[in-house]
Amino acid sequence: MGYRESFARWYRNRFVWVAVVLLAASAGAAVLVTRSGSEAAEPADLQEQILARMRTTLEQADPGEHHHAGQAVEQVAADGEKPAVICGVRVYGYEPAEVTALTDVQTVYGFHLCGVAERDYPWDVAVKLAGPVIMDMTADPPGIEVVEATEGVMFVDRLREMFPDKYEELALKEALTDAEMADLRRRYDAAAGV
Repeated sequence: MGYRESFARWYRNRFVWVAVVLLAASAGAAVLVTRSGSEAAEPADLQEQILARMRTTLEQADPGEHHHAGQAVEQVAADGEKPAVICGVRVYGYEPAEVTALTDVQTVYGFHLCGVAERDYPWDVAVKLAGPVIMDMTADPPGIEVVEATEGVMFVDRLREMFPDKYEELALKEALTDAEMADLRRRYDAAAGV
């Protein structure tokens, strides 16, 4: 089964969309509560630096480097130009948790949603790569490992194998924030020329 068929089946599942809407609303409320207390004194705190590094790494990597099984993504568009990969990311946490500098972060646990911005392809029909992701920040460029089911291991079980306990439930429930999704769609539309 192709990615588009798989995505279409997921897209039609109304229970998934109800959960997505509820999660997005709760994530938006959490962001408002968190940010309303105080604004960061620095232009880019550690969390923002990690988000920027994750996004840049995923967007500069070839779609095949995201290691999504069964994903056949066109590497070159009809005009000979390589389509841009536009990503939205969310950080669930990082290790070691007590560090205060990006250079000291070794592993990042989060979520990514990337669209391959082929010219004149609207978001709804774009090839997308999405799911929980682990990034090895000790490598240059950072290593990318996505959570995927295997023939013998279900997705949920694989996620529990790969993610620390404190991030498992978050990874099963949360995706992009509303603000990150809006930014992703804006950047995708610009890159695809739609």
